[in-house]
Amino acid sequence: MKLTFLGTGTSFGVPVVGCDCSTCTSGDARDHRTRHGALVELPGGRLLVDAPPELRLQLLAAEVGSIDALWLTHDHADHVHGIDDVRAFTARSGDLPTWTAQEYVNSLHERFRYIFDDSVQPPLGSSKPRIVLNTFEPNTAVTILGEEFIPVRVPHGGPMVYGFRVGNLGYVTDAKTLPADALDVLRGVEVLVLNALWFGRPHGSHFNIEEAIEAARQVGAKVTYLTHLTHRVRHTELLERLPAGVLPAYDGLTVEIG
Repeated sequence: MKLTFLGTGTSFGVPVVGCDCSTCTSGDARDHRTRHGALVELPGGRLLVDAPPELRLQLLAAEVGSIDALWLTHDHADHVHGIDDVRAFTARSGDLPTWTAQEYVNSLHERFRYIFDDSVQPPLGSSKPRIVLNTFEPNTAVTILGEEFIPVRVPHGGPMVYGFRVGNLGYVTDAKTLPADALDVLRGVEVLVLNALWFGRPHGSHFNIEEAIEAARQVGAKVTYLTHLTHRVRHTELLERLPAGVLPAYDGLTVEIG
């Protein structure tokens, strides 16, 4: 299994528009963070995690020529507003099986009516994404691309977000806490992905870095990668301050998972 971090920033991305802080003006490419997205490569195909606004650019940068399935963690704009970019794949390969929680189906249908309403047809010579929505229940395994995915439900302020465990990978973004049932699913993974914003100040719907470190300790993965990072932390600072076994992710990072 291989995990590629396509985007590791928050909803603002980094650089933030109009900001001249040291991270936003950094010459270190690892400090340039597009909105959240990832790719999980399995023996049975490639799973895209979320569809952020920069999806096309992320896929080009990672030289991704095909995807076989899509997992949508929730319906916030920075996670779904690049969904039209999957049209490049479905125009060639047909329907894209997509998984999300039942609670987000109506929202996706309303926001992207042109995709899901069969009465809306593109003009001759054009196309629209061909997406087939499938739903899951928390902690109940579903089979995707021949592998068992267990949805992991975590609170994100008011809404809930759905990460997953597949094999030795645990993937969670936009969490404020890891409830007991989420910890039960995630324990024993070799690689864990968690969101984290910054050091110090708490946030109402995301881990700060200290909270993410404590959550990683509870899961006990061999290595934890932090994603969904803000411009308040630079990559080099994170490398200096994070404990052993916890690392900052960056756009384009690829991790092999046994």
